[in-house]
Amino acid sequence: MLAGSLSAMAQTTHNMDRIEVCKQNYHTLFGGEALTGQGTDPEMMDILQKFIFGEVFQTGELTLKQREMITCITLATMQTLPQLKAHAGAALNVGVTPEELREVIYLTAPFIGFPRMLNAVGTVNEVFKERGISLPLEKQGMVTEETRHETGKTIQDTLYPGGISEVMAGIPGNLGEDVEQFLTDYFFGEIYSRGALDLKTRELLGYCVLTTLEAESQLQSHYYGNINAGNTPEVLTAAVIQCLPYIGFPAAIKALRIIKQAYIGSVPAENNLVRLSKITVDPTQLNAYNACLKEEIEASLRIEPGVLTLYAVAEKEVPNKITILEIYADRTAYENHLKTPHFRKYKQDTLKMVENLELIDTTPLIPGLKIK
Repeated sequence: MLAGSLSAMAQTTHNMDRIEVCKQNYHTLFGGEALTGQGTDPEMMDILQKFIFGEVFQTGELTLKQREMITCITLATMQTLPQLKAHAGAALNVGVTPEELREVIYLTAPFIGFPRMLNAVGTVNEVFKERGISLPLEKQGMVTEETRHETGKTIQDTLYPGGISEVMAGIPGNLGEDVEQFLTDYFFGEIYSRGALDLKTRELLGYCVLTTLEAESQLQSHYYGNINAGNTPEVLTAAVIQCLPYIGFPAAIKALRIIKQAYIGSVPAENNLVRLSKITVDPTQLNAYNACLKEEIEASLRIEPGVLTLYAVAEKEVPNKITILEIYADRTAYENHLKTPHFRKYKQDTLKMVENLELIDTTPLIPGLKIK
């Protein structure tokens, strides 16, 4: 299972240069060397490798096993089979078992259909054969014809109380009831109940498929399914960011916006942590400081669902005196913010630029009032 799997290098290399991190991660995953400057498109490969393996792999608290499972299911969904083959090998290299990897691919069937799932299975099976892994693998099915419905209903009720009855109501010929039963018996009964991957992992990977497909309404409902399965908003956010290099910014930002909206809506405004940070910067380093601050704020608002507002202003007559209005969903969100790579980088880079820092905790007079 993913829980307790080997630690991601990204969790221990936040202070390392992205080039060095890229080289280490790439070698761990593929056994080769990154940034060689060889091939027909060395410039783009340089950009690609440093961004994916040097930056994205350092974002969020995911293990290498999780990252490679997410990558494989994303590539399978996109049907980019050559890249899937490479990452299937990388997944095995970082401890994903053949049974786990097969379940990652099987999981795509309810989302993208059997034909595309079988394309991905064929690609992964090529890797298994090249590695000398005997096929077929051990069976992982857990239900019978008699138990599939009740098993599926139990899982569905755990993750999605109420099911999709309202969505299917009014379908001509009452055929929506058939679709509802398919979802219970096949999706949750036969697929979600299988072995090798736990329910928490399946929901997380399913969210990555929906992110890739830009399935907006399902992303909203599956956010709560993930929370019910035990995934945190931070883990869900990190998983979407892991998809980003493969699916592009628009699809990833759509999913991140949905996560943030759902997260904000679930936290009582009374729990918000609101403070003012009053900072005096060395005037000779003001431009450099402002650049670091801009980078940190943009990353925080883009990546962290618990960061609701970071609004920075400078005094007109004394521009090196800066005040930041900071609003976090709660204290946990604030503490998580302090642990992020982008905040740590900001603190390290600006350590000698800041002459004075005063943190003023405040009490909102109108809790929950949104800043337009």
